[in-house]
Amino acid sequence: MPTFGAAVRARATMAAVGDGTASSSVGDRLERAIERHADIAGEIHRGEEEKPRSLLRNVVWLAVTLVSLYLVFPSLIDTFSSWRDITSFSTASLLAMFGLQVGLCACLWDLQRVALGGAAWRPVIAAQLASNALSNIAPGGGPVGAALQYRIFVSAGLNRTSVVRALTAVNLLVFAVVLGLPVLAIPAVLRGAVDRNLLEAAAATVVAFAVIVGVGALLLNTDRPLTWVGRTVQTVRNRLRRNATPITDLPERLRAERDQITTVLGPRWKRALAASVGRWLLDFMTLQVALAAIGSHPRPGLALMAFCGAKALGNIPATPGGLGFVEAGMTALLTLAGVDPGDAVVATFAYRLFSYWLPLPFGLLGMALAPRRPTPPAAPATAT
Repeated sequence: MPTFGAAVRARATMAAVGDGTASSSVGDRLERAIERHADIAGEIHRGEEEKPRSLLRNVVWLAVTLVSLYLVFPSLIDTFSSWRDITSFSTASLLAMFGLQVGLCACLWDLQRVALGGAAWRPVIAAQLASNALSNIAPGGGPVGAALQYRIFVSAGLNRTSVVRALTAVNLLVFAVVLGLPVLAIPAVLRGAVDRNLLEAAAATVVAFAVIVGVGALLLNTDRPLTWVGRTVQTVRNRLRRNATPITDLPERLRAERDQITTVLGPRWKRALAASVGRWLLDFMTLQVALAAIGSHPRPGLALMAFCGAKALGNIPATPGGLGFVEAGMTALLTLAGVDPGDAVVATFAYRLFSYWLPLPFGLLGMALAPRRPTPPAAPATAT
């Protein structure tokens, strides 16, 4: 059976036009974004091709970015105009949000070290900080960030094939968790309860952590539940997108991805699963702290839905780091979740301040920590 990476590249090649910046539906863009998480080698190649020497490609991406920013400019202005309201946040709230984002990074560092077989901390931290910052500022930055991360790891002396396999497993696991979060939110939405303070929200998050880890462990170790999930998602997707090419092999692809993850992680999969779940729940708690700081306590399930919806918009590679789309989407979705529109804008600004803007200067620290090698490593030819 062919690897999922090969199938992804074939499907992406048929679906994309040119370099993928051609007009297409939101559904097509989201599906291509999901597929690219399984094709790290392809992302690295695209990142190498999108270096500054490719003037035409940069001009195209810049044009797409400018048009996209124009479309979301009003929402972006509304979000930025609330910057003065951040002074109403308590020092404890600001420190908590910062600490949660540091914890988020620590989860990613530990997850990557596990996937890389216990690599040194320095190249892991350097690669994550530098690639994250570059991905969030460069047009079409995902591939460019992946290429930078790969080059830092290989310059540190890690095996090229092992790096690609590890990064692929990490991407698949982290992305699988965020795709499963909306399902977890459904019972909370139906329950209809409202967490009256941050402590209750934190307790609910701990419970959610345990549930996701348990479900993840089940899916990583048994075929039948994973096959059922694949068939269900495949059926729903094909019914919702009747005009698109139907998917017929999703259960097999999910099992292939799962086997790829467990092969790379080996007996350390439990620790990796906990780190990947912790990465998203700490990010969600950052939003919860922002909401609590302004006295807003929406239903946790609805807030989680808003969080996941904004993250999905961030995966549409129209602007660096989803700039504008995440702000507009999160503000609108929080409003639908029952948050006052003005509070939704302030909470979104505070959340993005810590999750998007604050990590950018730390990219320079990542580059300073990155190992140096006179001859840079070449990108891999194919995913393995």
